[in-house]
Amino acid sequence: MLNQPTMEKMKAMRMNAMVDALERQACSSEYAELAFEDRLGLLIDEEYEARENRKLIRRLQTAKLRYPASLEDLDFAPRRGLDRRVVMSLGTCQWIREHHNLLITGSTGSGKTYLACAFVQCACRVGYRAYYVRAPRLLQQLAVARGDGSYGRLLAKLAKLELLAIDDWLLTPLSDGERQDLLEVLEDRSERGSTLIATQLPVKSWHEAIGEASMGDAICDRLIHGAHKIAIKGPSMRQVRARNSSGKKDNQ
Repeated sequence: MLNQPTMEKMKAMRMNAMVDALERQACSSEYAELAFEDRLGLLIDEEYEARENRKLIRRLQTAKLRYPASLEDLDFAPRRGLDRRVVMSLGTCQWIREHHNLLITGSTGSGKTYLACAFVQCACRVGYRAYYVRAPRLLQQLAVARGDGSYGRLLAKLAKLELLAIDDWLLTPLSDGERQDLLEVLEDRSERGSTLIATQLPVKSWHEAIGEASMGDAICDRLIHGAHKIAIKGPSMRQVRARNSSGKKDNQ
């Protein structure tokens, strides 16, 4: 017979998974022959797993992923030029532990965004705080923060992330204020956190695209030095999916 006051105390301490597991044990004879320590261990395992799952859900929600992507679902067809060994090695997140950056380049539709989201998902699963954002949206957030007085808080929030993934990098010319904002973000994160960049623009063209020599030097130095690089090749994945979808309809 379960002790109701004890159960209520466990619920008050938000040990709900443990309460559910305890009720299952009480209703099943298969646990009767287990030692107290074994049954207690099973209860704690249930509670621990439930709490870790809730934390993961919160991290994924905070990450704002554009796609529910995973490395296991990647297309490693030879035409894409993706080295499975390299990608899966990066999937261990050792580069994040070492505060390295990751630069993903490729043409429109090549799958850069999906790959970036997959790495962010990996980071969340390992336990890191991560955030995915398109560069135009990030610049807009920074501009608004300058105007409403929350600029310092936003920079501090971005600096605390173990992984910041910026998509659509340098697709449009930068203003003086935007260059300064990006430098502030990257300076706060330099050697303290990892930054993932996804862009159509080859790395060799970044300095010119930034538009001002000294700022270009500063931004590129903080991103490129010692960074891991993935260059995706091949046709647009949107076109490939469209052809495959059309082929299936034709065969029906």
